[in-house]
Amino acid sequence: MVDQDETLRADARANRDRILDVAREALAADPAVSLNAIAKSAGVGAGTLYRHFPSREALVLGVYRKEIDALVDLAPTLLAQHPPLQAFRLWCDRLVLLGRVKHGIANVLHAVISDQDFRETYWPMLGAVRGLMEACEASGDIRPGGDPQDVLTLLGLLWRIPPGSDGEARMKRLLALVFRGLGAEDAAASERS
Repeated sequence: MVDQDETLRADARANRDRILDVAREALAADPAVSLNAIAKSAGVGAGTLYRHFPSREALVLGVYRKEIDALVDLAPTLLAQHPPLQAFRLWCDRLVLLGRVKHGIANVLHAVISDQDFRETYWPMLGAVRGLMEACEASGDIRPGGDPQDVLTLLGLLWRIPPGSDGEARMKRLLALVFRGLGAEDAAASERS
């Protein structure tokens, strides 16, 4: 028999996750979207949204943290399913997608993110980059000795590029530059020789 409290907790978690998913898309499309519109799109009442996220700032931070958690969890999954360099490139592509969301909420996010929030998201992201780089080094896809903090800093700069076709082209060029800097093309060239 399922405990009624467990069912309520599961429903509350499902509502929270649905709100965050809808908010991610809505805020990326229109950073000024109303919280009531987000609640309606998520299929919940405004009271449910405000119970989970008492302010716009709390919702923005919730979206950001959920996306960071998903990125961190994605790194080992990609490494298990793809060769290391491909996994790293796919992970960076996902990071760029998060940048589109973050671009829409950047001003609010910068205003509300605390030092603790930063630490709780930065260190796991650094661990994901480190794991991807170590796998690429071990496979010979990139030169050893790259600094994961430097790479994460460079990747974080991609989030400042405005969305749109020009921005996407710039992001692709910059990602290619990051991988060339890590020696990815050098490793590929030596394999062809």
